[in-house]
Amino acid sequence: MRTTKILSFGLMALLATGFTSCFRAGGHNTGTVYMPDMAYSRAVETYAYRDSSKFTTDANDAGFKIYYDATPVAGTIKRGGVSVFPLTKDAGSDTANYVASKQVVNPLPALNEAEMAEAKRLYNVNCGICHGEKLDGNGPLYKGGEGPYPIAPKNLVADPVVSKMPEGQMMYSVTYGKNLMGSYAAQLSTRQRWMVIHYVKSMQPGNQLTAPAATAPAADTTKKTK
Repeated sequence: MRTTKILSFGLMALLATGFTSCFRAGGHNTGTVYMPDMAYSRAVETYAYRDSSKFTTDANDAGFKIYYDATPVAGTIKRGGVSVFPLTKDAGSDTANYVASKQVVNPLPALNEAEMAEAKRLYNVNCGICHGEKLDGNGPLYKGGEGPYPIAPKNLVADPVVSKMPEGQMMYSVTYGKNLMGSYAAQLSTRQRWMVIHYVKSMQPGNQLTAPAATAPAADTTKKTK
């Protein structure tokens, strides 16, 4: 009985001490912090202002300050995302990796109806202005030679090279740019670029998606025969 009273008294004293440390006069001072590293985190927030006397984005200054350039770790894949394009653009000449990109396979499976509709929308928003809604290279910027752009963009369905171009090589061109076309890596995520390529391929000769054949209705086995 005596032991129980001592334990009860000890528990009450501990609670009183805890409340005393949390509430001080004026209500602004929280007193002793049990785990200060959690209360005052040193975590770096992406868009938070960083004191230039402590932080740097210059890798050469990393030994004297906290280096942080707000870019993900190489190879990082966000949840629900797909792997980044495995080939880089060679400095000065992109011939080697451009040719090697033919072997890269589209990691996305065939798109369903809703996904294909979204891929078409992304194409029209980002690509249609040059290559045209019909993928014929006659978008608003060219408009049969009457538009502000003097050179006809590639016809994605009739051009003998582009119409047979492997998906990986298309991805290389969209990611890094090719000839007069610039990179669209900033406008479209990796997944979105692969989706657009799925859509373009579905519109090219020999690749059009066809609706599944209608199946004949099942025979009525309950119908009486003479």
